[in-house]
Amino acid sequence: MSSRADSTMAERKRQLVADELRDAALMLLATKGFDAVTVDEIVAAAGMSRRTFFRYFASKEDVVVRFLADMSAGIVAELAARPPAEPPSVALRHAVWVPFAACTDRPDHSERARVVVRLILDTPALQARWLERQIQWRADLAAELAARRGLDPDTDPYPRMAAGMTLLALDTVLRQWQAGDDEQHLAELTDRAFAVVAPALDAPTPSHGAG
Repeated sequence: MSSRADSTMAERKRQLVADELRDAALMLLATKGFDAVTVDEIVAAAGMSRRTFFRYFASKEDVVVRFLADMSAGIVAELAARPPAEPPSVALRHAVWVPFAACTDRPDHSERARVVVRLILDTPALQARWLERQIQWRADLAAELAARRGLDPDTDPYPRMAAGMTLLALDTVLRQWQAGDDEQHLAELTDRAFAVVAPALDAPTPSHGAG
């Protein structure tokens, strides 16, 4: 029992250190830009050593990639937790809202997240990682959507197309996210984006062999 508690405590400590490094890095990247920030500046801001940084991250780019990975994990997990009978557009709207909800609880977090997202979209190297990450998101979302509808994701077009529309809606909201936007305005942007794709997301899938 003690061993398990020690393991849990150690894991919690590692997560706290990783979070402190991530927060310091994102704050600097948001204020100075990707190319201008060095690892030395990140560890100085976090009050840690270079050795500690490289124990958790391979590079400053890796910090941003983890930011995206955490975002995608939250979206897929939320979709899996939604009621099975819920319309796909509603379930996916809730799932996409997860990363926004995580950063709108505090105005300073929201603005930093917005600037980091803008940095990702405006920096070619980071945008490439963003697009790369979306490939995995699409596959994960498609698999979950296929399971919810009892479809084969390899033969039925719906899961991949629905996943692609969802990520397009997310990308649209992120690109329209402006400085000073509060939670209500972000929610309105998200609602408008999903209103566009909802008819396709909620369309009944024809049974194979029909016609």
